Amino acid sequence: MITRRIFLMAGTALAAAIAFRGLTPLALAAGAEAFEVVKTDEEWRATLTDDQYRILRHEDTERPFTSALNHEKRKGVFQCAGCNLPLYSSAAKYDSGTGWPSFWQSLPGAVATRKDSSMGMTRTECHCRRCGGHLGHIFDDGPPPTGMRHCINGLALAFMPAAKSS
Repeated sequence: MITRRIFLMAGTALAAAIAFRGLTPLALAAGAEAFEVVKTDEEWRATLTDDQYRILRHEDTERPFTSALNHEKRKGVFQCAGCNLPLYSSAAKYDSGTGWPSFWQSLPGAVATRKDSSMGMTRTECHCRRCGGHLGHIFDDGPPPTGMRHCINGLALAFMPAAKSS
């Protein structure tokens, strides 16, 4: 028998599901955080590959050792694949052995962070400060001079080689 309490609880759950339909986990986690680049879900889907969309907009992770950027050794800048904001210099890139492109620091003012308590642990999530795209996580087991490891999804980045000088 359906009691009034069960009926009200089910109705509240349904209303909440409808209210949050279309909001990505990124949008829910960002809360009141405002970004310079704002697009609809459809606009993001039109400008990103399916894998980039999953990572940048839904905080997914690419499989380790699959990014071509793991082997990128040229001088240049790694930009956000969502909005082209320069995020990391090739001078800060190193091989962490983890399977993802790793950097010991970002460019000034390029990334923002928030607490990530998913997967039964607390980590520091980093995202593009301009569009909010999920990049990866920051850990305190990196090399000098910062001791930090920015463990970044390669699909969240676009590499721009430095211009060759004459």
